[in-house]
Amino acid sequence: MKGQFFTAVSGLKERSAGTFCCLVLLVVSFTSLYLRYLASLVPAENLLVTSEGKLRQSVNLDHTLNFGARQGVDTRTSWKAPIIWEGMFDPKLYDQNHIQNQTSVALTVFAVGRYLDAYLKTFLTSAEQHFMLGLQVTYYVFTDQPEKVPNIKLGPQRSLKVIQVEKHSRWQDISMMRMKTISDTIESEIRHHCNYIFCFDVDQVFKGRFGSEALGDSVALLHAWFYKLPKHKFTYDRNPKSKAFMETGDYYYHAALFGGLLENVKNLADFCFLGIMEDKLNDVEALWHDESHLNKYFWLHKPSRLLSPEYCWDQIIGENSDIRVKRLIWAPKQYNKLRTG
Repeated sequence: MKGQFFTAVSGLKERSAGTFCCLVLLVVSFTSLYLRYLASLVPAENLLVTSEGKLRQSVNLDHTLNFGARQGVDTRTSWKAPIIWEGMFDPKLYDQNHIQNQTSVALTVFAVGRYLDAYLKTFLTSAEQHFMLGLQVTYYVFTDQPEKVPNIKLGPQRSLKVIQVEKHSRWQDISMMRMKTISDTIESEIRHHCNYIFCFDVDQVFKGRFGSEALGDSVALLHAWFYKLPKHKFTYDRNPKSKAFMETGDYYYHAALFGGLLENVKNLADFCFLGIMEDKLNDVEALWHDESHLNKYFWLHKPSRLLSPEYCWDQIIGENSDIRVKRLIWAPKQYNKLRTG
């Protein structure tokens, strides 16, 4: 009986310590966000400039899109954001304008634990064949095993930076904590080199053009399994205790891919991270972890550009006449072997 009492007390102390750590981290995060807001008030001359000293501006060619080119699928949202499908855009026009504007893109990917061996080399080599060709691209690989990152031959204007991160005991925590890492790295590193960013899951393979037409101020991806389903079947978090709680929404977005201008992606990552930490304080975990929080963010802050499931397709679904080009596909999943905890 006495042993059970001391075990219970010990467990209570551990839980209290964990709650205290979460609370401290939450306070520090709010403080950091406020300081970043103050930093955003700096004069325009301190913004990222090109080698010629000209301020980089985002490229907007949406007026050239052919919204009637595709029948049977949505090509524009109710708030007039384009949904990008094959046949709607002129790839040469987009590439020419972005190259002329010296557009630079950061690609972030997490390869932690067994995921590095299973997926990273294929992901990077396929990205070299299809991702933002002709543009300046920097890969940011986050891993707990920097020495195991494969040596990939990179094309012109392409570079790779490896950043070591902690390996969490639960795969759910790895998934959720990536938001803080992305935000921190945008602030400390990426903003000095790039003006756009795309964040990917590593268990994917590029199969076709994933080009500059995908770039936008705030970019979300329609989930391949949900893009034609009625809204009541969307798997939003329905728990009112969670910060990710949603009764309804516009679309169901896939967290395997999101992007946009640096400031917008940082805002998304900060929102998701703070929501995750508040949930932890309340002993809550969103249904689909960071993806649930991402859907909540895009419900409150509408994306300016949506990518069709061409940009992340699951071949298990089978052939689909909507998908004329498979630009990125899900790699075969081996969750029972790769995930721990």
